[in-house]
Amino acid sequence: MDGTTPTKVRSALAAIALLALGGSIGGLSAAEGQEALPTAAAAASESADLPRFEPSFDESFAPFDEPAAVAQPAHAVDLELIEPASEEAEEIGEGMASWYGREFAGRRTASGERFDPSGYTAAHRTLPFGSRVRVTSAAGKSVVVRINDRGPFHGGRVIDLSQAAAADLGLVRAGSGRVSLALLD
Repeated sequence: MDGTTPTKVRSALAAIALLALGGSIGGLSAAEGQEALPTAAAAASESADLPRFEPSFDESFAPFDEPAAVAQPAHAVDLELIEPASEEAEEIGEGMASWYGREFAGRRTASGERFDPSGYTAAHRTLPFGSRVRVTSAAGKSVVVRINDRGPFHGGRVIDLSQAAAADLGLVRAGSGRVSLALLD
């Protein structure tokens, strides 16, 4: 291999990079059988013909009297911390709740999504996937969870909670506890 080959390769790569970054270099023209690259003036005149995006504003839709929503982490989407007062809840029973956590993180649930112990989800034997259930502990603490798995398959338990939901109810240390369930959807 002679010393000129790497130099030719570098020169070719530099020319390609200049074409990709800079637009027209002047050496290319329509007379040489290639289309001339657009200039900045041509691009500006073409963009004038393009439709423009004009945002619309519907005053009846935007409630300015309400406080701005607070951004939450992605896993907090499953939880409604403050339940709307107008939402009807159907009491569906009570019993023992247990929880499952990090040892199942990332595994597929019966609904097909991956289990996230920091999400507010739960397993129930019969409720449809996506159902929202308010779980209230004997101490009066409540969380809203979304059903995304099947279970529990341990005798006497009515619901299996994610670790985050169980922690909010104060059930993590004991491992299980008595709860009442109310279907929100």
